[in-house]
Amino acid sequence: MPRPRAGNPRRVHLPLRNGNGNGRTLVPAPEHHVGATAREVAEHASTLTRLELELAALELKRKATELAVGAGMTVAAGVLSLFALGFLLAAAAAGLATAMPWWAALLVVGGVLVAVAAIVGLVGVGRLRKATPPVPERAIREAQLTREAIGR
Repeated sequence: MPRPRAGNPRRVHLPLRNGNGNGRTLVPAPEHHVGATAREVAEHASTLTRLELELAALELKRKATELAVGAGMTVAAGVLSLFALGFLLAAAAAGLATAMPWWAALLVVGGVLVAVAAIVGLVGVGRLRKATPPVPERAIREAQLTREAIGR
């Protein structure tokens, strides 16, 4: 059984074997190194896999949030468009009924609502395009790089 050296608790004094039979070349026994290395590789692979899964989950959560915000803004644009349509119809009815200046105010309000709906709709569509498809691109890229590094 290997025992720790006095100076460094992580350093292990390994049994040595004779390399070529003449007693001059001493190398560490390979059994201990292979087992410890295999255990370390397994631990690192497990940690790396867990971290890549966490990265994928965070990336999907961020994309889902962007998707929800984009959908909400698009719905808001639809609602504002309905209000704009109502104002524009009221303005058209008022314009036909009389030639008084009060209908001009309704047209201005309707035009402003249309402009706001257009801006919110364009921003919402841009957010939807940015968030779709909801694929964890960074996590996939990291996993490919890891696979390439291990494959070498």
